[in-house]
Amino acid sequence: MSVPLQDRPLETVREEVIDQLILNYSHGEISADAFERRLDKAYRLDCHEPLAALSADLPLQADPRYHSEKAARMGPKFSPSESQQPLTITAILSSDHRAGEWRVPKSITLRNYLGSIELDFTNAVFTHPEVHIYSDCIMGSDDIIVPDSVDVVTEITNIMGSVENTRNTLSNTAHAKQRPRIHLHGRTILGSVEVRSKVSMKEQLKQFANGLREFFTEQPKSK
Repeated sequence: MSVPLQDRPLETVREEVIDQLILNYSHGEISADAFERRLDKAYRLDCHEPLAALSADLPLQADPRYHSEKAARMGPKFSPSESQQPLTITAILSSDHRAGEWRVPKSITLRNYLGSIELDFTNAVFTHPEVHIYSDCIMGSDDIIVPDSVDVVTEITNIMGSVENTRNTLSNTAHAKQRPRIHLHGRTILGSVEVRSKVSMKEQLKQFANGLREFFTEQPKSK
């Protein structure tokens, strides 16, 4: 016997509805306007019944192949390695920027004195599911950029400075255990530490949906 809809976790229902919207849009079952409209409602609604109704009329159901493709395109990149050496970045009256497909070790130390350090994890390759960043920021700025598929926990001592983390809420979805988690430790004195995302999950899902639609559109039709 299946669990009644109203007894299921709301965020799990939301994720399933969004997956069904993406799959049906990518196969041309609904128009781009309908997809955008329903996706917007899926993020706004906080009741089970109207949320589930957004995909109730759609014929295609998300299957393991869809979830595999979603994980490959949207999930964080992993390449396990116990030999990856700890990384230390020092910026004294200077700046340091890391981006692209750089390999993320288990431990990163930031020494920022009157400087600027930016770590962009958007396309980074994680070698461990738990990453610890130790920051000593004095009159400098640390900018940590992460995708929505990565959680961040801040444990910063703040002395006449500022710490802002918009990624502090851990995910409660079914795939939360597969997400990397960054632990940010240390102190900031007369400086700033900011943790943010470049692109929201909603925008990432739109890009993923459009990518799938282009893929299926380009496939030759069987005779």
